[in-house]
Amino acid sequence: MKVAIVRYNAGNTASVVNALGRLGVEPLITDSAEGLLAADKVIFPGVGEASSAMLYLKERGLDEVIRGLSQPVLGICLGMQLMCASSEENDAECLGIVPLRVRRFPAGGLKVPHMGWNTISNLKGTLFDGVEEAAYVYFVHGYYVESGPEAVALATYGLEFAAALEHENFFAVQFHPERSGAVGEQILRNFLKL
Repeated sequence: MKVAIVRYNAGNTASVVNALGRLGVEPLITDSAEGLLAADKVIFPGVGEASSAMLYLKERGLDEVIRGLSQPVLGICLGMQLMCASSEENDAECLGIVPLRVRRFPAGGLKVPHMGWNTISNLKGTLFDGVEEAAYVYFVHGYYVESGPEAVALATYGLEFAAALEHENFFAVQFHPERSGAVGEQILRNFLKL
């Protein structure tokens, strides 16, 4: 199985590579259309800032390539946010794969970014096969995706937000499965089986 990881100057690639290695998968890290199109599965991870990440993708035509992928795609953290319509982070126009908006956590009372272990609930879909309701996963984010019909998991940090999305062949998680122990490993395993 060929697994490609989108390279777009957003951090966190190494820990995703290590997590896949534990599952016996050696991914290709690429920012070439050919590499992404030839893969059986594509992972779109990221830690960074939305507008500069979108600029990098657009300059290389990767925005159109990602929108057009027909194999299973998994967005992680910033990768999930970039799949949405727009982000309040520097008023970024995102890929628009999912018609949801990314919003900043409100100031006051909450420590932002939301960082650490939190539970996920309302789990739906094959990504969560074998994952128990209220399982703990690891989050690091200052912006959140509003909930909508595409949400297949929810989390609460001052307010309820989408912890995971599913739309056609696109899957996404706001948390970091590669840092979420056995639960995260199960989610990655489920994605690789799609």
